[in-house]
Amino acid sequence: MSRRTLGTLLALAGALLLLDGALALTWREPLSYALGRRAEHTLPARLAAATARLDRTLARRVDSRTLPAARMALAARTLARQAADGSPLGRIEIPRIAARFTFVQGTEQSDLRAGPGHYPATTLPGLPGVVGLAGHRTTYLQPFRHLDALRRGDRVVLAMPYGRFTYRVTASRVVAPADVGVLARGGGGARLVLTACHPLFSAAQRLVVTARLLKAVPLGVARA
Repeated sequence: MSRRTLGTLLALAGALLLLDGALALTWREPLSYALGRRAEHTLPARLAAATARLDRTLARRVDSRTLPAARMALAARTLARQAADGSPLGRIEIPRIAARFTFVQGTEQSDLRAGPGHYPATTLPGLPGVVGLAGHRTTYLQPFRHLDALRRGDRVVLAMPYGRFTYRVTASRVVAPADVGVLARGGGGARLVLTACHPLFSAAQRLVVTARLLKAVPLGVARA
């Protein structure tokens, strides 16, 4: 290979690296985004299958005397038992930042490729306690890239196979990555906690957004 050819290849490689960096700064990281889109593509069909399986299970366990709240709680417990790591659980909608993603069970890197992930140690909507979700800000589909734009009073909706749960943001703060207590703080009641690395392109800290349940509307077999 001639020096001229080698120089051309090195210049091209350098230009591609610069382009990759520029895209990551202004838009998103191209390679991980492509991988995320590929993983996300399978989620709608898998969520539909999980919903059908859950409906069949609940249909055998509830009757007209079972109240909607009890049906949603039963559905939440059943879905938690059925969900494997990486399996879709529901949809998250954050109007303020135009975010709409399917979220999955688990917060390992392999789980977060397709979208936000549910902390398995936390509850699911329909049960008391904390629902915890984590998401990337700069890689893969970067669902929580603009999480820092949320303000007190903003809505966050979790659409589950058995109900639609609307939350109102109550607080946003930055904590140390090792501060796992953020998933257990804030008093009683049903709450939602969203977490992401902070600042952008760094894992030095963790951004935490907390919201309280405002409304729960039963869907599917959870309706009386």
